[in-house]
Amino acid sequence: MKIIGKTALEISDHIRALVQSGDLQPGSPLPPVRELADELGVNRNTVAAAYQRLAKGGIAITQGRLGTAICEPPRAGEQEGLSTGTKLIDLADGNPDPRRLPDPMKLLAANVPRPYLYGDDTMLPELQQIGREWVLSDCPPGGELELTHGAVDAIERLAAAHLVPGDKVAVEDPCFLGTINALRLAGMQAIGVDIDDAGMRPEALQAALDKGARAVLVTPRAHNPTGCSLSKRRADALKRVLAAHPNVLVVVDDHFWLQAETPYHSIIPATTMRWALVRSVSKGLGPDMRVAFVGCDTASAERLRSRLAPGMTWVSHILQAIVATALTSKAVRKDIDGAREAYAGYRDEFCRALHVEGIDAPPASGGLNVWVPLPCDEKDVAYELAKKGWLVRPSGAFDVQGQSRALRITVSKLQPEQAQRFARDLKACLI
Repeated sequence: MKIIGKTALEISDHIRALVQSGDLQPGSPLPPVRELADELGVNRNTVAAAYQRLAKGGIAITQGRLGTAICEPPRAGEQEGLSTGTKLIDLADGNPDPRRLPDPMKLLAANVPRPYLYGDDTMLPELQQIGREWVLSDCPPGGELELTHGAVDAIERLAAAHLVPGDKVAVEDPCFLGTINALRLAGMQAIGVDIDDAGMRPEALQAALDKGARAVLVTPRAHNPTGCSLSKRRADALKRVLAAHPNVLVVVDDHFWLQAETPYHSIIPATTMRWALVRSVSKGLGPDMRVAFVGCDTASAERLRSRLAPGMTWVSHILQAIVATALTSKAVRKDIDGAREAYAGYRDEFCRALHVEGIDAPPASGGLNVWVPLPCDEKDVAYELAKKGWLVRPSGAFDVQGQSRALRITVSKLQPEQAQRFARDLKACLI
């Protein structure tokens, strides 16, 4: 296999073609810069520039003295959602209870939008008002408002706006599946930050910043997978850590805000130059409502706006109309409040059932899930539970650098008698 080319573009394009044809496989080393330059009769800087192009494009990875090699293509890991083709009781899907979601057709019928065209405002006035009252009010002064297609879309766009492939991003460890996948596919390097019942630990965040993290992503309430929420004391401690790093991008993913059981405590210090507060409607109105409010600094808003401009990917005004109607409806708000109480009841009932069997689970202050630590390998336990009719999510899918041994159980549809039976089955798997 011969590499050809006289310019950096020609060399990198030829190597890229060899990768696409399968002649170069992931892990294949590329010739040392000096060796390939001599072979092609070009300057070493030309080959070095070609390799840099390949690294920037996610095709190769530079490894210092170990040289440059073809890297694995980015792949999405495990996904949230229903598992088709199984007769098991699904406690792994991470979904809200569909019975507690509003009917989108009824909401749309109550507020049918006019046809919108290229050049129209990208955000409905009703949502602008809601965003100012419910999002910007919790942001630092001078914030601006944008919409994205859900929280993960916001995270991806903010990362693309401010970071480059290879940058380090501090995230909770364990971490939400969507966040892990979004950062992986963007070529970012996630640094796991240990958490406890009160959220991300300040000393662990400082350690991640010392390692060169250029961004921090925090879930303030109903953390997925563990269900923990930031206390005011913890939020203030994190804010003090971040205050010394004004150039670090701070993204707060308050995904469960519509049904949150604890107050919101900001971690964004006044010194931070680039920040965003993201609030999605998916847990309260349904995952198919691909709308998230993003309150952010002016520079971030301008960069988001350039990607959400008319003719590209603005959020559908039809979706906006449905969301606006839902969030201003007293009946829907009552249903959302009812769902919050129901989910809290399901979590409490499940934890009581575990306690009866002598199984401890850390208290969750919000969300749809319960995190159950295990004394043994979680995959083995998940396999045994599957034989008893239960589909669960092992903790390995959420690990960043740590190696937790736990199960994440989605309890949003779990009835009391099911909770009791599951607890007995889990106990039997641990004996």
